[in-house]
Amino acid sequence: MQNQSQPETIAADVAIIGAGPAGLFAVFECGMLKLRAVVIDALDAPGGQCTALYPEKPIYDIPAIPRIEAGGLIDALLRQIDPFQPQILLGRRVERLSGERGAFVLGTDRGETIMAKAVIIAAGAGAFGPNRPPLPGLAAYEASGAVQYYVRAREGLRGARVVIAGGGDSALDWALALRGIAERIFLVHRRAKFRASPESAAQLAVAAERGEIELVIPYQLAELAGEDGRLAAVVVENLEGGRRQLPADKLLAFFGLATDLGPIAGWGLDLVQHHIEVDPATSETSIPGVFAIGDVARYRGKLKLILQGFSEAAMAAHAIHPIVHPDQALHFEYSTTTGIAPLPP
Repeated sequence: MQNQSQPETIAADVAIIGAGPAGLFAVFECGMLKLRAVVIDALDAPGGQCTALYPEKPIYDIPAIPRIEAGGLIDALLRQIDPFQPQILLGRRVERLSGERGAFVLGTDRGETIMAKAVIIAAGAGAFGPNRPPLPGLAAYEASGAVQYYVRAREGLRGARVVIAGGGDSALDWALALRGIAERIFLVHRRAKFRASPESAAQLAVAAERGEIELVIPYQLAELAGEDGRLAAVVVENLEGGRRQLPADKLLAFFGLATDLGPIAGWGLDLVQHHIEVDPATSETSIPGVFAIGDVARYRGKLKLILQGFSEAAMAAHAIHPIVHPDQALHFEYSTTTGIAPLPP
């Protein structure tokens, strides 16, 4: 038994940084090629933004699954990788990377040392947090839960008067999703044009015409009214200085995420606007043996879709196989032929 007083050393074929959808599917693809993976994520639960930000948000573009909630997708991915029994280290950040292709050493902020022959970075946009509106007294309303930046459970808003601020997909998606749950829904945006998908914008127009959602346009947040963190109203202001007071129990502010790659940015990778440049044929970065998949990866023609992250995971796993097994020819076979075989102990 390992001495627990000493920092733990973990050996694996592949170290996967990030336990979002792309990172979890990379475990499956590696497992199918008999590559043992260890996964490290800074969050306390697997799933990345799907778990932390919008577990009940519906996803419609997973092949052969017409509709699945984000949390359900993560549950399914975890069941899919269960036969390979990956070690998943949560609540810690990879701070150091050294070594070379076939012999990397990674260090976490909790003192673990990870030995791996290849690395897959599936870190999404990196560490993330909300862009907060500059409103007086905001902290007290955040502490009470009156101001929120994520919706983890729709039922928590049942019967509430909800003001939603923002003009992107998240704002429109939740305005539409809360119909029939919230007592009133106001959508505040500074202009009439939204940055959301055309389908969502079309659904919003219909909902507004039916009176299911009140559009408060063109306005922006001005202040919060209430006492001791209990919200009574949201005050909004237009460009001419005209003000409205919207009765509210909750403010959902969707102004995007502030992201940070953290220590990864200092590893010498080719970066463009906080994204990692990769070879689109293999997902390999400028450091041989280090791969990047999912939202953090960048190349010509890249689409930020979960399904594209899944494809990149497969390409990376196949490119890693000769690194881990240089003397074995990889004869590609379909899963219907090979089945799902657990990795040997």
